[in-house]
Amino acid sequence: MPADCVLWFDPRCSASRRVLELLRARGVEPELRRFLEEPPTVAELGALLALLGAPPHALARADADEYQALRLSERTPAEELLRALSQHPRILDRPIVISGGRALVARPPERIGELFPPDSRGG
Repeated sequence: MPADCVLWFDPRCSASRRVLELLRARGVEPELRRFLEEPPTVAELGALLALLGAPPHALARADADEYQALRLSERTPAEELLRALSQHPRILDRPIVISGGRALVARPPERIGELFPPDSRGG
């Protein structure tokens, strides 16, 4: 059975660690998807974009060195950008939270409230 919540997680990323902390404070123990160790496929990225309701460029960190080195831009065709994101996952904006058929890029981390509102459990 799939997890109720999946967090695309980079342990070196302070925002990823903060999202994990906020989720746990809400009683949510997410499945951690270590996307740098297991890069997403183009198909997974396509499914994620469908959940986000966003174009591929919404997932890319334009300020990342690899993004610049690969000469990516807002004009890069969607399929080419998805291939680049799959092959170079450091370019992915993060952290990404998926739950209940919805997804969001949790920047700032407090955006997780859109999927998991604080409740009376002290979260």
